[in-house]
Amino acid sequence: MAKQIKIGVVGCGYWGPNLVRNFRSLPDCNLKMICDLNEQRLAHLKPLYPEVQGTTDYAHLLNGAGLDAVVIATAVNTHYPMAKASLMAGKHTLIEKPMACSSAECQDLIAIAQKKGLVLMTGHTFLYSPAVRKIKEIVDHGDIGEIRYISARRLNLGLFQKDINVAWDLAPHDISIVLNIMGEQPETINCRGSAHINSTVEDVTTMCLSFPNQRSAIIHSSWLDPRKVREMTIVGSKRMIVYDDVAPLEKIRVYDARVERPPHYDTFAEFHFAYHYGDVYAPYVKQEEPLKTECQHFLDCIRNGATPLTDGNQGLEMVRILEASSESLKRGGSPVELASRLNGEKSVRPFPGRPARLAVPKMVASGVGGQKFSPPADPKLRIKIQVNGRQGNGQQTNGHQADAR
Repeated sequence: MAKQIKIGVVGCGYWGPNLVRNFRSLPDCNLKMICDLNEQRLAHLKPLYPEVQGTTDYAHLLNGAGLDAVVIATAVNTHYPMAKASLMAGKHTLIEKPMACSSAECQDLIAIAQKKGLVLMTGHTFLYSPAVRKIKEIVDHGDIGEIRYISARRLNLGLFQKDINVAWDLAPHDISIVLNIMGEQPETINCRGSAHINSTVEDVTTMCLSFPNQRSAIIHSSWLDPRKVREMTIVGSKRMIVYDDVAPLEKIRVYDARVERPPHYDTFAEFHFAYHYGDVYAPYVKQEEPLKTECQHFLDCIRNGATPLTDGNQGLEMVRILEASSESLKRGGSPVELASRLNGEKSVRPFPGRPARLAVPKMVASGVGGQKFSPPADPKLRIKIQVNGRQGNGQQTNGHQADAR
């Protein structure tokens, strides 16, 4: 058996315990230490994981525990200093989203990791979701035709943040999925929002990403909605996909529906749009917890010296988009061109084109990949969704389910 990789997790608040649970469950990982300033949180986790050491001293975790890697799940404004200290101490580092508070900080972390030959990875968990991977396969297969637009809603009642607005908190999940599906970077960003509870922090935002060829994505984020909504619609020229991450079953539904314009007509009276309504089917989605796959992928990249699917450059790209959204908010929703922003910056690395790795590579060791999408050859044979239909594709794992916000 290969030598176990020694891991330390920093931050035991909302998301940290999910990371602790998953890393502890992996056979090639030795979760040695957890760290949090709140001793009550450490005391809460101690009975659950008695063999794991707890500390309130981050310096001790870096220098006194003999760790190979550090996982950071703390407040966003602490990501950069803690990650920099981790990399400078020679530790492979996984940072929860967003990677840092500015693109300059992201660039600095990337440069340090490259210089020291360390793995730097960001926690864009949804790119490890079986449902999102299946959607990517369907799109790449061409079954829905050319993408016209994507609409995403991520709504909740809370959790309110003090140091970042709702766009920085919730939108990164949807942005990462959109970029993965579109396969290219947006040209402009528009963002409008309102601050109802805290006058300095927007709790409702609507972001529009404009892509080449008249494609777009609209992302609505809110901490003020009564229901938890995690829904995305991908509209293609042939078919449409509805992805509902909250649904326990049938998270993906493909609608054989479209609008067709007649190729030519002689008079206005002859002009009619053709509305096509076909079957609806639910592709099979493997039951697998995305966060566990992400944690295993981090370990595999450390062991094999591979570049993560969600590496530091993706974290940088995400923060640049979020920075543009903040600038648009200040301008009352005016469009911000990413290219013009980048031309005025002195960058360690220019804004990347969509890298090929975003077309989710096969990573058998970490379980990222899976069976290729194969739609039914005959539309009449597609599985019709019944009102009370059921199909097992939940993500329950060991009695728990990590709730990626």
